[in-house]
Amino acid sequence: MKVLLINGSPRENGNTFTALSEVAKTLNEEGVETEIISIGKQAVQGCIACGWCGRTGRCTFHDDLYYRVMRSVKDGIDGLIVGSPVYYGGPNGSLCALLDRVFYSLGSALEYKPGASVVVCRRGGASAAFDRLNKYFTILNMPLVSSQYWNMVYGQTPGQAAQDEEGMQTMRTLGRNMAWMLRNLKDRPAPAEPRAFTNFIR
Repeated sequence: MKVLLINGSPRENGNTFTALSEVAKTLNEEGVETEIISIGKQAVQGCIACGWCGRTGRCTFHDDLYYRVMRSVKDGIDGLIVGSPVYYGGPNGSLCALLDRVFYSLGSALEYKPGASVVVCRRGGASAAFDRLNKYFTILNMPLVSSQYWNMVYGQTPGQAAQDEEGMQTMRTLGRNMAWMLRNLKDRPAPAEPRAFTNFIR
């Protein structure tokens, strides 16, 4: 079993990485392989709704970050965890630009796989950012993995997240819950009925 963790912070070894590393460490202890991919500081292209991925199975843009995620997903991950710092009450915009492309182009490879989001903030906006990230999972039939509290950690300067005792415990509980769900989700449900698409303009 393998879980991909996407670090949506431009600070590769900052507080978001610390939080995700605590989850990954727990998953490893539970016998689950992990990989952390950090988005880094480079500009990230957003989706332009060109439809190319619907014809080819991959995004039209050829950046290394997208292809690293795509290779990991297509190699056969069993779960996905996305982490982000909080910017103005929401996730990092570069992360959302990447996720728009990943979820649109690789949706069939992610369906029904457990997903979780993790957010890190200085003081406020965590629950709004958390809700925003969870919307990626809930449009693809992906079961959400919960913890003992919302998956959030507090800290501003590097290293402060590790001092958030409850936040770190929440991350460990998230890791154990993800491992438990991976062990117990055996079969993918069959679609109950054909997919219906309805536009609001007639």
